[in-house]
Amino acid sequence: MKFEVYCDESSPEALASDLSSNQFLVLGSLWLEANDRVHVKDAIHRLRDKYKVGGKFKWNRVSPSRIDFYCELVELFFDIGHKARFRCITVDRDKVDLTKFHAKDQELGFYKFYYQLLHHWILDFNDYSFFLDFKRNRRRDRLHVLRTCLDASNMSSVVHSVQATESRQSVLIQLVDGLTGCASRRVNQKSTGSAAKDRVLRIVESKLGKEIAPTPRSENKFNLFRINLSGGW
Repeated sequence: MKFEVYCDESSPEALASDLSSNQFLVLGSLWLEANDRVHVKDAIHRLRDKYKVGGKFKWNRVSPSRIDFYCELVELFFDIGHKARFRCITVDRDKVDLTKFHAKDQELGFYKFYYQLLHHWILDFNDYSFFLDFKRNRRRDRLHVLRTCLDASNMSSVVHSVQATESRQSVLIQLVDGLTGCASRRVNQKSTGSAAKDRVLRIVESKLGKEIAPTPRSENKFNLFRINLSGGW
Protein backbone atom coordinates (compact mmCIF):
# COMPACT_ATOMS: atom_id res chain seq x y z
CA MET A 1 0.00 0.00 0.00
CA LYS A 2 1.22 3.50 -0.81
CA PHE A 3 1.07 6.24 1.82
CA GLU A 4 1.74 9.96 1.69
CA VAL A 5 2.69 11.92 4.79
CA TYR A 6 2.55 15.72 5.08
CA CYS A 7 4.50 17.48 7.83
CA ASP A 8 4.86 20.83 9.54
CA GLU A 9 6.10 22.17 12.86
CA SER A 10 5.07 24.64 15.56
CA SER A 11 7.37 26.66 17.80
CA PRO A 12 10.67 25.61 16.17
CA GLU A 13 12.33 28.53 17.96
CA ALA A 14 11.87 26.63 21.24
CA LEU A 15 14.78 24.40 20.26
CA ALA A 16 17.01 27.26 19.21
CA SER A 17 16.52 29.93 21.85
CA ASP A 18 16.02 30.19 25.58
CA LEU A 19 14.08 33.38 24.88
CA SER A 20 11.17 31.50 23.31
CA SER A 21 7.87 31.84 25.15
CA ASN A 22 7.12 28.19 24.34
CA GLN A 23 8.48 25.23 26.27
CA PHE A 24 7.78 22.63 23.61
CA LEU A 25 8.69 22.20 19.96
CA VAL A 26 5.84 20.32 18.25
CA LEU A 27 6.32 18.41 14.99
CA GLY A 28 3.15 17.26 13.24
CA SER A 29 2.27 14.87 10.42
CA LEU A 30 -0.81 13.90 8.41
CA TRP A 31 -0.88 10.30 7.12
CA LEU A 32 -3.13 9.10 4.32
CA GLU A 33 -3.25 6.48 1.62
CA ALA A 34 -2.10 7.89 -1.70
CA ASN A 35 -5.44 6.89 -3.24
CA ASP A 36 -7.29 9.11 -0.74
CA ARG A 37 -5.24 12.25 -1.39
CA VAL A 38 -7.54 13.67 -4.08
CA HIS A 39 -10.65 13.00 -2.01
CA VAL A 40 -9.27 14.79 1.06
CA LYS A 41 -7.87 17.71 -0.95
CA ASP A 42 -11.15 18.18 -2.83
CA ALA A 43 -13.07 18.25 0.45
CA ILE A 44 -10.77 20.97 1.79
CA HIS A 45 -11.05 23.00 -1.43
CA ARG A 46 -14.87 22.81 -1.30
CA LEU A 47 -14.72 24.11 2.25
CA ARG A 48 -12.46 26.98 1.18
CA ASP A 49 -14.86 27.85 -1.63
CA LYS A 50 -17.81 27.76 0.78
CA TYR A 51 -16.18 30.32 3.07
CA LYS A 52 -14.34 32.20 0.31
CA VAL A 53 -10.98 31.55 1.95
CA GLY A 54 -8.30 32.43 -0.57
CA GLY A 55 -4.54 32.08 -0.22
CA LYS A 56 -2.82 30.21 2.55
CA PHE A 57 -4.65 29.16 5.71
CA LYS A 58 -2.69 28.31 8.85
CA TRP A 59 -2.93 28.34 12.63
CA ASN A 60 -1.50 31.83 12.97
CA ARG A 61 -4.32 33.13 10.74
CA VAL A 62 -7.17 31.81 12.89
CA SER A 63 -9.31 34.88 13.55
CA PRO A 64 -12.93 35.80 14.39
CA SER A 65 -13.65 36.57 10.73
CA ARG A 66 -12.60 33.05 9.67
CA ILE A 67 -13.58 31.09 12.75
CA ASP A 68 -16.40 29.18 11.02
CA PHE A 69 -14.02 27.94 8.34
CA TYR A 70 -11.44 26.67 10.84
CA CYS A 71 -14.09 25.02 13.02
CA GLU A 72 -15.57 23.21 10.03
CA LEU A 73 -12.06 22.24 8.88
CA VAL A 74 -11.55 20.46 12.20
CA GLU A 75 -14.96 18.80 11.82
CA LEU A 76 -13.92 17.64 8.34
CA PHE A 77 -10.71 16.07 9.64
CA PHE A 78 -12.60 14.00 12.19
CA ASP A 79 -15.54 13.18 9.91
CA ILE A 80 -13.32 11.54 7.27
CA GLY A 81 -12.21 9.00 9.85
CA HIS A 82 -9.08 7.02 9.08
CA LYS A 83 -8.74 8.40 5.58
CA ALA A 84 -6.46 10.90 7.35
CA ARG A 85 -4.57 10.38 10.60
CA PHE A 86 -2.54 12.86 12.63
CA ARG A 87 0.58 12.22 14.67
CA CYS A 88 2.72 14.77 16.50
CA ILE A 89 5.74 14.70 18.76
CA THR A 90 6.48 17.21 21.52
CA VAL A 91 10.04 18.03 22.54
CA ASP A 92 10.81 19.76 25.85
CA ARG A 93 13.56 22.28 25.15
CA ASP A 94 14.92 21.97 28.71
CA LYS A 95 15.64 18.27 28.13
CA VAL A 96 17.53 18.75 24.84
CA ASP A 97 21.32 18.54 25.15
CA LEU A 98 22.58 19.86 21.81
CA THR A 99 26.21 19.63 22.90
CA LYS A 100 26.20 16.01 24.05
CA PHE A 101 23.85 14.41 21.53
CA HIS A 102 23.64 16.70 18.49
CA ALA A 103 27.18 18.04 17.97
CA LYS A 104 26.03 21.50 19.10
CA ASP A 105 23.92 21.58 15.95
CA GLN A 106 20.30 22.68 16.45
CA GLU A 107 19.45 21.80 12.86
CA LEU A 108 20.77 18.26 13.30
CA GLY A 109 18.71 17.84 16.46
CA PHE A 110 15.61 19.14 14.67
CA TYR A 111 15.82 16.44 11.99
CA LYS A 112 16.61 13.72 14.51
CA PHE A 113 13.28 14.55 16.15
CA TYR A 114 11.61 14.44 12.74
CA TYR A 115 13.00 10.90 12.42
CA GLN A 116 11.34 9.97 15.72
CA LEU A 117 8.05 11.46 14.54
CA LEU A 118 8.00 9.38 11.35
CA HIS A 119 9.89 6.18 12.06
CA HIS A 120 7.43 4.67 14.54
CA TRP A 121 4.43 4.82 12.20
CA ILE A 122 6.14 3.22 9.21
CA LEU A 123 4.68 -0.27 8.85
CA ASP A 124 6.08 -3.28 7.02
CA PHE A 125 5.38 -3.89 3.34
CA ASN A 126 4.21 -0.37 2.53
CA ASP A 127 5.61 2.46 0.40
CA TYR A 128 5.97 5.99 1.80
CA SER A 129 6.50 9.47 0.44
CA PHE A 130 7.07 12.32 2.91
CA PHE A 131 6.45 16.01 2.26
CA LEU A 132 7.91 18.52 4.73
CA ASP A 133 7.15 22.22 4.74
CA PHE A 134 10.00 24.02 3.00
CA LYS A 135 12.72 25.15 5.40
CA ARG A 136 16.08 26.75 4.64
CA ASN A 137 18.81 24.53 6.04
CA ARG A 138 22.51 25.21 6.48
CA ARG A 139 23.24 21.76 5.07
CA ARG A 140 21.56 20.88 1.80
CA ASP A 141 21.56 17.13 2.45
CA ARG A 142 19.31 17.11 5.52
CA LEU A 143 16.28 15.60 3.76
CA HIS A 144 18.39 13.12 1.84
CA VAL A 145 19.96 11.89 5.08
CA LEU A 146 16.55 11.69 6.74
CA ARG A 147 15.21 9.58 3.85
CA THR A 148 18.25 7.29 3.98
CA CYS A 149 17.90 6.76 7.74
CA LEU A 150 14.16 6.09 7.53
CA ASP A 151 14.61 3.65 4.66
CA ALA A 152 17.49 1.82 6.33
CA SER A 153 15.70 1.41 9.65
CA ASN A 154 12.53 0.01 8.08
CA MET A 155 13.81 -2.86 5.98
CA SER A 156 10.42 -4.31 5.02
CA SER A 157 9.03 -1.01 3.77
CA VAL A 158 10.17 1.47 1.14
CA VAL A 159 10.71 5.20 1.72
CA HIS A 160 10.60 6.61 -1.79
CA SER A 161 11.18 10.25 -0.97
CA VAL A 162 11.48 12.94 1.67
CA GLN A 163 11.05 16.27 -0.04
CA ALA A 164 10.42 19.91 0.78
CA THR A 165 7.14 21.44 -0.37
CA GLU A 166 6.02 25.06 -0.10
CA SER A 167 3.07 25.06 2.29
CA ARG A 168 1.24 27.67 0.21
CA GLN A 169 1.04 25.03 -2.53
CA SER A 170 -0.33 22.26 -0.30
CA VAL A 171 -3.64 22.42 1.56
CA LEU A 172 -2.63 19.18 3.30
CA ILE A 173 0.44 20.80 4.87
CA GLN A 174 -1.79 23.73 5.81
CA LEU A 175 -4.16 21.31 7.55
CA VAL A 176 -1.18 19.86 9.43
CA ASP A 177 -0.23 23.40 10.46
CA GLY A 178 -3.67 23.89 12.00
CA LEU A 179 -3.73 20.60 13.89
CA THR A 180 -0.14 21.06 15.09
CA GLY A 181 -1.00 24.57 16.24
CA CYS A 182 -3.86 23.18 18.34
CA ALA A 183 -1.54 20.65 19.97
CA SER A 184 1.08 23.31 20.59
CA ARG A 185 -1.44 25.67 22.18
CA ARG A 186 -2.45 22.95 24.64
CA VAL A 187 0.99 21.56 25.54
CA ASN A 188 2.51 25.03 25.79
CA GLN A 189 -0.41 26.06 28.00
CA LYS A 190 -1.40 29.09 25.95
CA SER A 191 -4.73 30.31 27.28
CA THR A 192 -4.76 34.00 26.42
CA GLY A 193 -4.58 36.16 23.35
CA SER A 194 -7.04 34.48 20.99
CA ALA A 195 -10.60 33.48 21.75
CA ALA A 196 -10.88 32.18 18.17
CA LYS A 197 -7.98 29.76 18.64
CA ASP A 198 -9.43 28.62 21.96
CA ARG A 199 -12.72 27.82 20.20
CA VAL A 200 -10.97 25.70 17.57
CA LEU A 201 -9.02 23.93 20.30
CA ARG A 202 -12.24 23.19 22.20
CA ILE A 203 -13.76 21.59 19.11
CA VAL A 204 -10.72 19.32 18.66
CA GLU A 205 -10.90 18.28 22.29
CA SER A 206 -14.67 17.74 22.14
CA LYS A 207 -14.09 15.37 19.22
CA LEU A 208 -11.40 13.57 21.20
CA GLY A 209 -13.52 13.51 24.34
CA LYS A 210 -10.59 14.78 26.41
CA GLU A 211 -7.86 17.39 26.52
CA ILE A 212 -4.99 16.99 24.09
CA ALA A 213 -2.36 14.96 25.97
CA PRO A 214 0.15 12.16 25.33
CA THR A 215 -1.46 9.04 23.86
CA PRO A 216 -0.49 5.40 23.39
CA ARG A 217 1.28 4.56 20.14
CA SER A 218 -1.87 2.64 19.12
CA GLU A 219 -4.00 5.81 19.05
CA ASN A 220 -4.48 6.20 15.30
CA LYS A 221 -6.57 9.32 14.72
CA PHE A 222 -4.89 11.99 16.86
CA ASN A 223 -1.65 10.66 18.28
CA LEU A 224 0.66 12.69 20.51
CA PHE A 225 4.07 11.38 21.57
CA ARG A 226 5.95 13.24 24.29
CA ILE A 227 9.49 12.02 23.81
CA ASN A 228 11.39 11.11 26.96
CA LEU A 229 14.89 12.56 26.74
CA SER A 230 15.79 11.77 30.33
CA GLY A 231 16.51 8.06 29.88
CA GLY A 232 15.40 5.40 32.33
CA TRP A 233 12.46 3.05 32.03
